[in-house]
Amino acid sequence: MVSGSALRRLWQAALDAALPPSCLTCEAPVLDQGTQCAACFTRLSFIGDPCCGRCGLPLPHAEAPCSACTARPPLFEAARAPLLYDEGAKALLLPFKYADRTELARPLSAHMARAGRALLLRADVLVPVPLHWRRLLRRRYNQAALLARQLAARADRPVIPDALRRLRATRPLGGLSAEERRVAVAGAFAVAPRHAHRIAGRRVLLIDDVLTTGATADACAAALLAAGARAVDVLAAARVPDPRADQP
Repeated sequence: MVSGSALRRLWQAALDAALPPSCLTCEAPVLDQGTQCAACFTRLSFIGDPCCGRCGLPLPHAEAPCSACTARPPLFEAARAPLLYDEGAKALLLPFKYADRTELARPLSAHMARAGRALLLRADVLVPVPLHWRRLLRRRYNQAALLARQLAARADRPVIPDALRRLRATRPLGGLSAEERRVAVAGAFAVAPRHAHRIAGRRVLLIDDVLTTGATADACAAALLAAGARAVDVLAAARVPDPRADQP
């Protein structure tokens, strides 16, 4: 009798023969499906220690809170992301977000699981940042929800894809300062009443694709805490390396 693992290997071999593995970002030949070639992988900038213990921003020295978190502590307890949002990360995230490359959720979630291992271990439930319903209709999927499902499977944690609702369509945040972003998303989120009992008393891990100033994460955290969440952490695929500069 052929084992399940043997069948999976046979299926993978057949798939590789029919569709030779290619790089996720440049289509160069690679050894394994769902991976990047060496050139594309080395373009990724991974975030390591030291970083801000609160928002995960890379720091030159200790892991104490950065100056921005000291001046205005976020409502979430900790945020982490594996990648800096530079050209290497954009080669994965932009097709994932805008070009129907939903298969990229799997490799991105693998990076996130490594960077956010401690957050996943202490999470009671995973919740993605929601899209407004009109944007969801145009895009047909919520990229944060795809990442949350992948991470929930990896960490054996429950996920509530529609726990949060976006109450109104917010203006595009690109190009806005940190303060403008906070104003734009203030009060824009709420916990869906039918899921409130699954949030109350739980430590929630909020999932998103890119963390910039943390304004959206903070607005979501406010809604989750108002619904009775015990605490909120944040795990994103990438973070903007210089996110708090108040520049237009």
